[in-house]
Parts: sequence; structure tokens; C-alpha cells
Amino acid sequence: MDADYFLTIANQTMWVLALAAAPILVPALLAGLILGMVQAATSINEQTLTFVPKLVVVAFSILIFGSLILGLLTDFTTAMFERIPDLVK
Repeated sequence: MDADYFLTIANQTMWVLALAAAPILVPALLAGLILGMVQAATSINEQTLTFVPKLVVVAFSILIFGSLILGLLTDFTTAMFERIPDLVK
């Protein structure tokens, strides 16, 4: 085992993490940006006004992309468990 093997696993882990988080974080970020612009334009400074729409956007994103994210994580976990015998040698 050399360091490249573990760096490759770490690199794949970071990519899977980014691919799993992006479908939820990007819509929440866009919703927060749009709501922030609306609040700035209307001078409404109520913090709870942005919470519910962002919560709805995140829930909708999980409903749409949840199975894809779960499949991605399942495939990655299976691949990691299949690599265990290579580490034991």
C-alpha cells in the first residue's frame, strides 16, 4: 500500500460528498439569495420569513434527488467495502 491509494480514496470521498450535497445546497442557496433580494427591496427585516421557503425548497429537493443521492452513497459504500480485502493483504 502506498500513499497514492489512500489519496485516491480520499479524492473519491470528497467527490461523492460534493455530489451528494450539491442537489440540496444549491437550491437552498438560490432560494436564500432570491429571498434576501426581495427582503432588501421591500425593507422587510423579518428573519423567520426566509426560514419557511428555504425549508420547503430543501424538502422538495430531497424528494426529487433523494433516491439519486442514496444510490450514489450506496454505490460508494459498496465499493469501499469491496476494497477491504486489498487493505488486508
